[in-house]
Amino acid sequence: MRGSLSVGTKGLLSPMKQAVVLHGDCLRQIPEAIDRAGGRFDLVYVDPPFNAGGRRRARQGRGDRTNGASAYSDAWGGIDAFLSMLTPRLSAMREAMTDEGSLFLHLDHRSVHDAKVAADSVFGRSAYRGEIVWVPGNGARRRNGPSVTHQTVLVYAKGRDMIWNADDPVLREPFAATSLRMHFGNVDESGRKYRERSIGGKKYRYFADQGRRRGSVWTDCPAMNANTPLTRETTGYPTQKPVTLLDRIVRAATREESLVLDPMCGSGTTLVAAIRAGRRAVGIDQSPLACRISRRRVAAE
Repeated sequence: MRGSLSVGTKGLLSPMKQAVVLHGDCLRQIPEAIDRAGGRFDLVYVDPPFNAGGRRRARQGRGDRTNGASAYSDAWGGIDAFLSMLTPRLSAMREAMTDEGSLFLHLDHRSVHDAKVAADSVFGRSAYRGEIVWVPGNGARRRNGPSVTHQTVLVYAKGRDMIWNADDPVLREPFAATSLRMHFGNVDESGRKYRERSIGGKKYRYFADQGRRRGSVWTDCPAMNANTPLTRETTGYPTQKPVTLLDRIVRAATREESLVLDPMCGSGTTLVAAIRAGRRAVGIDQSPLACRISRRRVAAE
């Protein structure tokens, strides 16, 4: 199914026009995103600047040996200024969500703890549903302390219940080899291996080929898929996330009819994942370069 950058005559995304990219500050553009989509969003995934300092640049092609084109600034003058930027935008994101919607806030060690306090104040502490520890498989190894080789995705629900497709294959992983060998000796009439357990007087059957529910530490979505110049997925945009990571989030937290919002969409990976999953999506970014890359990727789907 091909993506599109245009909208219908009534301002709604038609079923075959799956994604639109808006240029500007999400604080001002989120109401426009709701209008363009024709409703509120079941999933808001946001990968904001990490408060890492400096300016991020994008490689221009595989042979680019320069510093690349300017993508965005990540200098805020301290954590208080960073939170002053983030907090009102979190409020706008919450207002854009359906009652079953969820926010996935992607940060790293530099600001995730402070951002959680800010998100708690916006959503309420009881809205916090947990976190995903993403291990991208890269990062420097320190000599003078523990190496930080993971990033964190905080998950918040707007209402009491959020969409979570616990039995979707993307949220399953194989049982450990030892567990398969020790516990899955039964075979049903169709040839499937299984184990049975009695819990509270009730019997449960687990099939080997179904796998177990995935935990909160994700190590199988390597960043190199998005950031290595030799792969087709890479755009050269700094901090690009792999499609495998966003595909899992989109399929876990939405239904086929759901709308997806990425209010700081960067290279457009969320939009690509949404299109491939058959969802409609809106992306927003202040960076003209991010919008150009996102629109190009959407058009290619």
